[in-house]
Amino acid sequence: MTSVPKSEFNEEFVEMMRSRMLVSFHKYGPIRDAYPHKVDAIASLQTRLREYERTGNTEFLIDAANFAMIEFMCPSHDQSHFRATDANASPGRNWHMGGRPNQRPNS
Repeated sequence: MTSVPKSEFNEEFVEMMRSRMLVSFHKYGPIRDAYPHKVDAIASLQTRLREYERTGNTEFLIDAANFAMIEFMCPSHDQSHFRATDANASPGRNWHMGGRPNQRPNS
């Protein structure tokens, strides 16, 4: 298996996710005791994204990623599932120039 180029994946980010999950485990207890029946991971994720937009503090991006992972592990959506999709089923990326999301290359 070919490894992901270092320019395309950030191990430090993942390690910071792991570190924060460890602290949360000792502070709050197991995630299954709170999600999805007590804490809304999606709303918490959205709050962190708004805080990142407001402050620029990248710690909020790590927190948002952890809440996405928690939703993946303990889904609140009644039809939660994983299905790998190709480019045709992807919503695309939003460009600064506006317009509809699309699949065009970076260059």
